[in-house]
Amino acid sequence: MEITYCTNNKISIAELMELYGQLGWTGYTAHPAKMAQILQGSLWYMSAYAGDKLVGLIRVVGDGCSVVYVQDLLVREEYQRKGIGRQLMESMLAEFRHIRQIVLITDATAKTRQFYQSVGMSLVEDTGGICYVRYNLNV
Repeated sequence: MEITYCTNNKISIAELMELYGQLGWTGYTAHPAKMAQILQGSLWYMSAYAGDKLVGLIRVVGDGCSVVYVQDLLVREEYQRKGIGRQLMESMLAEFRHIRQIVLITDATAKTRQFYQSVGMSLVEDTGGICYVRYNLNV
């Protein structure tokens, strides 16, 4: 299986809806008008393709000089555990190696903890920091 990686390429809303939908990310797929804007509002993103099928995406927002936030990292279920997520993360970390803070929020599962720690991320509590978040789930 050959995977092709592209940076800041044009991705159709249909492709995005399919990828996010396949993973059950309804917070995105329930709002197609917002979905149409997510890449435009991103600082940087990288996609992964198997042939012409979008199988992975990492999306970063931020100021590009002091802090970036990994907004999304998705890999289709049938393509997980094949190094695609790792390649997307490592590419992002290389792109933003000059950034002081690289932040992400994700589910607190053993699988996600193991993955993100394996690519050099730390739990905020292990750095002496604290994280606050406010979700507006009805918008």
